[in-house]
Amino acid sequence: MKVYFPHEVVEFHAIEGKSIIRAWREYKKLSQREVARRMKISQAAYSQMEKPDAHLRKSTLEKIAHAFEVDVDQLLV
Repeated sequence: MKVYFPHEVVEFHAIEGKSIIRAWREYKKLSQREVARRMKISQAAYSQMEKPDAHLRKSTLEKIAHAFEVDVDQLLV
């Protein structure tokens, strides 16, 4: 299965050094607050997930993928 990454996501992640989670959020033009609302968590909790050194469980990645409307494989780099 091929996994698609928009050019902008690759640029945000690889060139600008943002986490893949943040890169996707910015590509989708979503605020942290909106993603947190979709996930039914606080914005502060979500912001921790965007840190480049965050180690997220697969279940958490699945929730983020659902909030972004992408496949969970698109969050795995």
